[in-house]
Amino acid sequence: MNWILLVIAGIFEVSFAACLGKAKEATGLEAIYWYLGFLICLTVSMLLLVKVTQELPIGTAYAVWTGIGAVGSVIVGILIFKEPATFWRLFFISTLIASIVGLKIVSH
Repeated sequence: MNWILLVIAGIFEVSFAACLGKAKEATGLEAIYWYLGFLICLTVSMLLLVKVTQELPIGTAYAVWTGIGAVGSVIVGILIFKEPATFWRLFFISTLIASIVGLKIVSH
């Protein structure tokens, strides 16, 4: 169950990064809504991370959480914000995914 919560926390991390990107593009009340979304996603992500670190090793949980956030943010950047999807960018994201899976495999 903790691993599922950790993945959900990582998804909320991606969401708060996406909200920041959308807020940067918005103005007025729309920007305020995106910043509000950022604060909500940040809060949920952190609370879930705190919860899972009570059972999972902090180093592993934090690395997986940030890895999910990094990979997800790059994917969101490519799909939503039209950032470049170069070979090397995708290659290094793939190695990051392999590292996250490896940490999961070797953790108790």
